[in-house]
Amino acid sequence: MSKPLVLLTNSIDPEVAQALSADFQLKTAASTDAQALRNAAQDVDYIVVRAVLPSNIFDVATRLRAVVRHGAGLDMIPMSAASDHGVAVANVPAVNARSVAEYAVGQMLSLARQLPEMERALRQEEWNAPRLQAEKTSDLHGKTVVIVGMGAIGMALAQICRHGFGMRVLGVQRRAMEAADLYESTTLESALPHADYLVLACPLNDSTFHMIDAASLALAKPGVRLINVARGPVVDTAALIDALEQGQVGGAALDVHETQPLPADSPLRRMPNVRLTPHLAGITADSMRRMSESVMAQLREMQAGEWPRHWCNPQAEEAIRARWARIG
Repeated sequence: MSKPLVLLTNSIDPEVAQALSADFQLKTAASTDAQALRNAAQDVDYIVVRAVLPSNIFDVATRLRAVVRHGAGLDMIPMSAASDHGVAVANVPAVNARSVAEYAVGQMLSLARQLPEMERALRQEEWNAPRLQAEKTSDLHGKTVVIVGMGAIGMALAQICRHGFGMRVLGVQRRAMEAADLYESTTLESALPHADYLVLACPLNDSTFHMIDAASLALAKPGVRLINVARGPVVDTAALIDALEQGQVGGAALDVHETQPLPADSPLRRMPNVRLTPHLAGITADSMRRMSESVMAQLREMQAGEWPRHWCNPQAEEAIRARWARIG
């Protein structure tokens, strides 16, 4: 009996891939463009998702049983189409939360101490200039960080900021919950005037689209530093650029962008007080291994006829059962 075939849109942890190959046949997509993924998916049983799937991929993937997101966010997967076709969807929540939280803290430190600027000046053989500039930088201790989204990432970040740096932490979330030893629960409008740092760690949905717009930035404490590890469209990019140019926002660190890849002509690329990375906050060797291990466990669960431990579309159970029975 042949092994079930798994399509990897991108590579996974090599040691986990080797272990997985004992039970599954693996193939990696030659490209992540829509047509290449459609072509590669035609004969596969499972897809491990690290790139955006085209909405019509399920029309050609007639043997497909499930897609597993190598990560938490489901915006790369056309969820309605998957459910309509009876394709199970699973993800890997929370395992890279600490990695993302540490990235956010690193960017807060970079902005507070102007570390890239200092290094550039020193590499240009200036010694005294960066030392003088350092007198205008700041500590994190005693400052206020507003965290929007108190899920796994937000909670990990709150713990580091509160207990590691002695910061005041204000948490913004849909449901009023409070961990007294970590953060004070509040609303965005109430928190913004106090924010030395504003960290976005919320999901993207109708209520969070352009949550950070011109009006909210105007409410913020002058000079606020914004860190986005959520999704690009949570921020109105044009409004952010205006606020940066006017000095209302003192700096930004953006791991996600409203348009990805970030356009070559984006004004953000030219701003020295803006840190830019290409959606990698959750990617480390450690987090990749944890995510790959969870993916492997769920593939094995489904191949054994069980539901995956992090099943994301249980409302489609009837359609999924029918499809699995048909595929055999």
